[in-house]
Amino acid sequence: MGPQLIVMLTHNDMTVPDAEQIFEECRGTRAAWFGFKEKPLPREDMARLCARMKACGKKTALEVVAYTEAEGLAGARLAAECGFDLLMGTMFFEKIAGFCREANLAYFPFVGKVTGRPSVLEGGIDGMVQEARGCLARGAAGIDLLGYRYTGDADLLIRRMAAEAGGPVCIAGSVNSLERLSLIREAGAQFFTIGSAFFAGCFGGSVAEQIDKVCAFMEDGKMEGRA
Repeated sequence: MGPQLIVMLTHNDMTVPDAEQIFEECRGTRAAWFGFKEKPLPREDMARLCARMKACGKKTALEVVAYTEAEGLAGARLAAECGFDLLMGTMFFEKIAGFCREANLAYFPFVGKVTGRPSVLEGGIDGMVQEARGCLARGAAGIDLLGYRYTGDADLLIRRMAAEAGGPVCIAGSVNSLERLSLIREAGAQFFTIGSAFFAGCFGGSVAEQIDKVCAFMEDGKMEGRA
């Protein structure tokens, strides 16, 4: 099995307003994972959508675009209250890792210097690899790597992180081309997210059609019916 797709019902780092409808159109696709961001849906809508995804046999992820301990911990509590399987994002803090452990919530924090929304990643590759190893040693289940939001050599960062982090790596943000999918597949990252690229039609067809094309490509290296 190649890297697993986490379908993000998001555009420009915000959950799309019709996320529930889009999920219903896509729930029969090959993607095992679905998720969205912590903004701007009301909490009750988020909980309902998460429950619906799980009822359809999907694994669920909430990505929290937050950089302080307080905001990250609030996002972790939100993820647990809504019933998500995985918390992505936030900068690593011991309190967040401890909360996730107690809540049985997998935790994939950001590494590097992350700013803005949509997020931008800065930092040295050696430092980020070491940071990732430290996060994993201190309780993170994996790493949320904003590979194609990196201001440096994104391909090199992704290859090194996948090879050297010592745990699962999810390539998140701006995965919008066959070339980028190929690199992620070759590098051996365990997960990747796509959100905005599906809504922009980057892989040709409806969102559901694009999801199945990407899943098939990651398994066999062929993009059927590519636009």
